[in-house]
Amino acid sequence: MILIKNGRMIDPSQNIDEISDILIDNGRITDIQKDIKNVPDGCEVIDATGCIVAPGFMDGHVHFRDPGFTHKEDIETGAAAAKKGGYTTVVCMANTKPVIDNTDTLDYVIEKGKKTGIHIFSAATVTIGMQGKELVDMPALATKGAVVFTDDGLPILDETVLKNAMLTAKALGIPISLHEEDPSYITSPGVNKGKVSEKLGYGGADRLAEEVMVERDCKLAYETGAKLCIQHISSAGSVDIVRSYKAKGADVHAEATPHHFSLTEDAVLTHGTNAKMNPPLRTEADRQAIIKGLADGTIDMIATDHAPHSKDEKSRSLAEAPSGIIGLETAFSLAVQNLVKPGHMTLTDVIRCMTVNLADFYGLEFWSISEGSTADLVIFDPDSEWTVTDFASKASNSPFIGLTLPAKIRYTIANGNIVYK
Repeated sequence: MILIKNGRMIDPSQNIDEISDILIDNGRITDIQKDIKNVPDGCEVIDATGCIVAPGFMDGHVHFRDPGFTHKEDIETGAAAAKKGGYTTVVCMANTKPVIDNTDTLDYVIEKGKKTGIHIFSAATVTIGMQGKELVDMPALATKGAVVFTDDGLPILDETVLKNAMLTAKALGIPISLHEEDPSYITSPGVNKGKVSEKLGYGGADRLAEEVMVERDCKLAYETGAKLCIQHISSAGSVDIVRSYKAKGADVHAEATPHHFSLTEDAVLTHGTNAKMNPPLRTEADRQAIIKGLADGTIDMIATDHAPHSKDEKSRSLAEAPSGIIGLETAFSLAVQNLVKPGHMTLTDVIRCMTVNLADFYGLEFWSISEGSTADLVIFDPDSEWTVTDFASKASNSPFIGLTLPAKIRYTIANGNIVYK
């Protein structure tokens, strides 16, 4: 049993923002009162005075690299990073080795995830081998537990293939999530085509690479009625396109990463390969457009795109190093620093983008802070500061190392168990 005392509960799903005690027994919330006086014998008491208690965070876009790339990360270490960041639910991407285009590999991820103490779900690919040509057996993968179809890491260039995938996904009641980068507009990946790429003599990735595909795929989603997420949105033009299709009634959603609302292309000059990612960091105008999109609901979800790589891989030249950074352990604090503290969003707004909105999109069970609910909770101190140093992840490829951030995670509770303290 766990008793959380004097915490400020924030639950966007119920519009709750109040101070109460929470009693947890046998994995569930059994009592919520202003002051629970009778503490059962053997109950662990957490003094949450000055802290906020929220539903456990959810991330719909992580790379745990397992199977096949476990020198970068594995399901256990990825889960450890998630716990440290306040996450109780994550969705693993399918670009493993082998890719998750078959039920055996999907089973492997799901079964291994069950041993971590948090809720780990998995995507399946849209196409066999992520080749963009032939659809996977979507019904079989959906039956086995895939919660989304995505070829994340690669765009699906064949419009007919994608339209058929959308129609099938709609019939199955499962969303599609897309990485939007047309290689026709990319000279060199990972860096925005602009002033920084010119200064470095590095070709870069034009914003058109994203925008032309976002326009096409939002239109396909509108025509087919499919439920679509534009992954890791990076440009102001893409935000405008999503906003326009939402206004038309399309079932279109978008996710933004903390690095895209926290940094610009200038970070590449300071952090080198630890600021190289697909899609790339762009301009301050793009960053502000993403923030505006989050604030007005155009962008529904905050997702990390947690992408671990080894130090050896990231120590290569800009042209040779892989794209991507880790993000689970810094995501919430970056959201508080760059969204809440400047007044763009409230804490409730941010928590909504990291919890109930993801559950709604992926069709996952969401556990509110209510009696009878499974106890998936995060406790954080909004006023405390911490410095980004050591990671629970196997990887350390982050441009935020050494940065002092607000809102330290104090506890993560999943299924009524303290999984991070």
